[in-house]
Formats: sequence, C-alpha cells, structure tokens
Amino acid sequence: MFYGIKALLYAAPCVSKPFTQDMLHPDPFQQTQNWMNYARKAGLPEPNAMSVATVGPDARPSQRMVLLKHISEEHGLLFYTNYGSRKAGELDNSPYCSLLFHYHILQRQIRVEGKVERAKREESEAYFASRPRSSQLGAWASQQSQPLADRETFEARYQEVEKRFEGQDVPCPEFWGGYRITPERFEFWQGRAYRLHDRFTVIRNEQGSWETERLYP
Repeated sequence: MFYGIKALLYAAPCVSKPFTQDMLHPDPFQQTQNWMNYARKAGLPEPNAMSVATVGPDARPSQRMVLLKHISEEHGLLFYTNYGSRKAGELDNSPYCSLLFHYHILQRQIRVEGKVERAKREESEAYFASRPRSSQLGAWASQQSQPLADRETFEARYQEVEKRFEGQDVPCPEFWGGYRITPERFEFWQGRAYRLHDRFTVIRNEQGSWETERLYP
C-alpha cells in the first residue's frame, strides 16, 4: 500500500534511529497518543486503527480491526461496536483483551493488554450522536456477525430503518455501545537495522504506578 512521499520521508529515519528509554513519555497513554499523532502527520490513513484480540468460550483466539475513539488515563481506551457481535460476546464472557497498533511504514508498533468493561450508557449515547446519520442508520440495520442471506437483504433493512427515523434524530440502539480497556501493560517497539530493534514494556505495578523495562527484540 502506498501512503505518499510525505510518509516515506517521515518513515525513513525510523529504521535506524535509536529509541531510548529517556525518549519514552512517563505516561504510556501520552506515548501512545504521540506515536498516533506522528503517524497522522506522516499521512497514514486511520492511525487509530487497532487489532482487538479476544478469546472465545472454547479458548480459541480471534482478532479484528476496530477504530480507537478515545484514549486517556482517566477513561482508558474506548471503541464502539454492536453488542450482539462475536467480539462483544467474547469480551462479555472473558473481559480481557489485547490491542495492537501497527505502523509498518514507520517501523513502529504498540501493544496494549488489559481488562475490558462496557462503557457507561451516556458515553455511548454521546458518541453515537456525533456519528454521521448514515452510520447511525447502519448501526440499526446491521445484525453484526449474524448470517446474511444476501446484500439485498441488508440494503432493504437499511431502507426500512431510514424510513422509520425519517424526520427525527436517530437514537442510540440498546444493542450498540462502547467498550473500555483499562491497560495493565503497554509495549512500544521501534524497528532498527538488522532487526536489532528497540523494545520497551511499561507495566502497572501494585501501587498503581508504571514501571518501564527494556526487552530483547
């Protein structure tokens, strides 16, 4: 995939440039935000895209890409989905997950591990109200992760929903909302030449503060 010359110019120094512990922000949430902002300035599309890994009741892992919508120490990492989806069922059954942000062209990746809970209803409703109307209607029309006979059936459901809410605000469905990840561990990885990468893990200790340790790549 090609991101343009701007991204390539930003990316080129990352392969061999050192990444030392004193370069890490003491707040891992801010460090994550800093790298996301860098990726955005480099021209990468959707630098908030992340892989969410969950475990099913059969102990088998599964992954999918979602978009991070908020990150802070106070509120954790938030994303939104259909509560009837496979990932929602797995998160409700085993409330732990891992996240991965991967910026290949920048030779950087961020891993996050932590506990998950549903967001407060008012948070989900506030975010839903900020979405484009077409996305709001799509949330009502989709029975996420359920079998679908054909595309026409989905489009018909969308048209039904569009007609139902014509001339009025689209409310947030009860079956739709957010998940909040409260991190227990971050890992920041930056590529170096000859695979002699720089890698740091940041773990919350029993006192609630963060401890950083360099790892072998």
